[in-house]
Amino acid sequence: MRVCYGQGGRYSHGKYMMNIYAIRGAITVDANTKEEIETKSIMLMREIVAKNSISSAISIIISTTDDITAYYPAKAIRESGVLDAPLFSCKEPSIDGALPLCIRVLVTVVSEKETKPTHVYLGKAQTLRKDLIK
Repeated sequence: MRVCYGQGGRYSHGKYMMNIYAIRGAITVDANTKEEIETKSIMLMREIVAKNSISSAISIIISTTDDITAYYPAKAIRESGVLDAPLFSCKEPSIDGALPLCIRVLVTVVSEKETKPTHVYLGKAQTLRKDLIK
């Protein structure tokens, strides 16, 4: 099996060729509150699902900056039902000058068709990867 981060990889499953894609996304919250974290986490996932026309995922990795402590983005995503997949949460490293109040996700999906993933960066998180913003 060959997996190419962000670009997609192909692997054979019986007589079918499948493609694995990693879709990146990030969003910032305006405040460290349950409501803001919940709303923005769900907004990010809905946008990723819509822009990539996906209905399922292999897994979702979620990271947050140290200043997000009021609620779990993973819980918000899981309870929203936007996308049913195993979730894993972690903290971003504390780096001087890093974008504050940021939630990042990495969604791994499998598809029978070849396509280029559309990465989603919303709000102030658009500054993270200007090369991927359309």
